[in-house]
Amino acid sequence: MSKKSVIVFEGIEGSGKTHHISIVAKYLKKKKIDFIRIREPGGSINSEKIRKLILNRKSKFDRITDLLLYLSARNENIQLLKKFYKKKVILIDRFIDSTIAYQHYGFGVDIRLINFINNFILKNFKVDYTFLNIVNNKNMIKRLKIRKSLNRYDKFNKNFYQKVQKGFLKIARKNKRKYKIIDSNLEIKHNQKKIIQIIDKLL
Repeated sequence: MSKKSVIVFEGIEGSGKTHHISIVAKYLKKKKIDFIRIREPGGSINSEKIRKLILNRKSKFDRITDLLLYLSARNENIQLLKKFYKKKVILIDRFIDSTIAYQHYGFGVDIRLINFINNFILKNFKVDYTFLNIVNNKNMIKRLKIRKSLNRYDKFNKNFYQKVQKGFLKIARKNKRKYKIIDSNLEIKHNQKKIIQIIDKLL
């Protein structure tokens, strides 16, 4: 595997993915390894504008509009990603599999449409490894309650998040060699250690 890997952190709300990507970013900085870190939606200036629109609690979009907004945000990021592809480690907080898990498994959008647009946008840009953070309902709700502010995607019902997480797990099982499932119900430092050990192997 390339030492300049593309590493993605996936998971539903409250699963700890953003915490773990922050730990990895600090680790790479300490090791003086060149990297960039982006989030989806977000990353570039225009993608961050789209993020505000998508996640605004007052926004109400048709599921296809939602999909197209997410993919528009990705399209705004792709030049940035390609600029550093194979030149720096790339850390991404949510990516392709989030689109499939939420929009297809969660909202029921035709996966052929998602794959068609994704492939058109990304072309030869490939993910090397994915950490999937999973969490039970009790811990997810507990963690969302202590957040200072909630966006639109933090406020769906638990059945929706269960469908999304099951979708993530289906994707992971199809890509076992390039996926690591992290049980975020376990002690956080245990998971941090496990993730850093894998990062060392990847790089």
